[in-house]
Amino acid sequence: MRQLYMKQKMLSVNEKFSVTDKHNQTVYRVQGSLFKLAKSFTMVDKNNKAIGKVTKELFKLIPKFIVEVKGHKTLRIEKQLTLFKSNYQIYSEDIEVRGDILSKHFDVYQGRKKIATINQKWLAMTSTYEMTIYNQDYEHLIVLLVAAIDFLKAQQRKSKNNTSNSTNSQN
Repeated sequence: MRQLYMKQKMLSVNEKFSVTDKHNQTVYRVQGSLFKLAKSFTMVDKNNKAIGKVTKELFKLIPKFIVEVKGHKTLRIEKQLTLFKSNYQIYSEDIEVRGDILSKHFDVYQGRKKIATINQKWLAMTSTYEMTIYNQDYEHLIVLLVAAIDFLKAQQRKSKNNTSNSTNSQN
């Protein structure tokens, strides 16, 4: 079992954050693409070796994200069309997410075995994800999945703020 933590400052301009262990040592770094048309995040290890990436597919009616580990597509996250609440579905041949990924807690399974538990905590202007990884074979995938989910949540907050700002300016 391994505990990892991902902290991201909400006001971060360059969308870069570290993934640390329980001793606060950096294990991975995740860097967002600042000026690219297709939004992506790249994860590197402490030796700056690329591990994987998350890419938002362009020109899609429904937002879709592809998660790749070491050059192999491992899962897809797709927004579901619902009337009242945003909902996302994760498609993967290998893993299943149980719980609402937009909530503060969910679990990841491979078959019947729980391979990770994710908890989100809010401290001041930072969002912190605590990842308890039970199967280290899935560590890279879990970190990239959490980075993608964090980006989805940020996009959702931004969309809500834009909607409420335009409503307020019309009044």
